[in-house]
Amino acid sequence: MRLNTIKPAKGSTHSIKRVGRGTGCGLGKTAGRGHKGQKARAGGFHKVGFEGGQMPLHRRLPKRGFHSPMSGDTAEIRLGDLQKLSAETIDLAVLKQAGLAHQTALGGKIILAGTIERKVTIKGLGVTKGARAAIEKVGGSVEAPAVSVQA
Repeated sequence: MRLNTIKPAKGSTHSIKRVGRGTGCGLGKTAGRGHKGQKARAGGFHKVGFEGGQMPLHRRLPKRGFHSPMSGDTAEIRLGDLQKLSAETIDLAVLKQAGLAHQTALGGKIILAGTIERKVTIKGLGVTKGARAAIEKVGGSVEAPAVSVQA
């Protein structure tokens, strides 16, 4: 079998209707468009959601929710991933180099997921309460972020 020999199954396709080709075809004269009106004319169309002048549904409904423009700028790092790093001091540059934070991240936050068994120093990153407790329990320390992530 070759790609240029593949055909649809027999009887699965129908020939296209040729509209506006006389009364014998069943779609002559008005070509299935009916009589008069915007949709019967050439170029007669409305934009998506148009309701004939009535206020469209998408404008009648209230706006809801909020999308933070900063949401994609903060990397989320698991505590267990820090165990795999060889560096003693961990900051955003180290995380980016290790591939744990995306290159466009402006900040990071360490969350309590997994465990850590070695002493590390966290600089300039956000840390959840549980992650901070786990780091300090094994003798590590957390230095407050220099710049706020919520800027």
